[in-house]
Amino acid sequence: MMLVRHMMSVLLLSAATQALAQPDPVPAAAPARLSLVALNQLEAGLWQLEVHGRAPKQTCVSDPISLVQIEHEQPGCSRFVVANEPKSSIIHYSCQRAGWGRTTVRVETPRAAAIQTQGIARNAPFDYAVVARKIGACGAQASAKRR
Repeated sequence: MMLVRHMMSVLLLSAATQALAQPDPVPAAAPARLSLVALNQLEAGLWQLEVHGRAPKQTCVSDPISLVQIEHEQPGCSRFVVANEPKSSIIHYSCQRAGWGRTTVRVETPRAAAIQTQGIARNAPFDYAVVARKIGACGAQASAKRR
């Protein structure tokens, strides 16, 4: 009986050692890029963003996800998809030491969207609506952003 226990222990220890020594057959996946049905319909190019009471701003949009973070234009913010519908996406994002936001993008056409955004930026609250329209291709005028 003692010999059977010893043999079982050796077999279990051997199997555990082999399992630990084997490399993971599935490599760790890179973080998934957000796939938002509504935003994926928007065209890349030069977009004009209009907020009531402010001068229009032009920005070159290569990835429509940038329209989610109008108030926080820096990279490295974490994002959480609240809703992912065919014509509307809601995203909550957080930027370390810079604030957070919650943005709803409603796609009207591939060249037009209505954006509602709110949150905290520069230690102050913000809450406003944006009319976003593609006005052309990116070029020299895109580098001169206007607020």
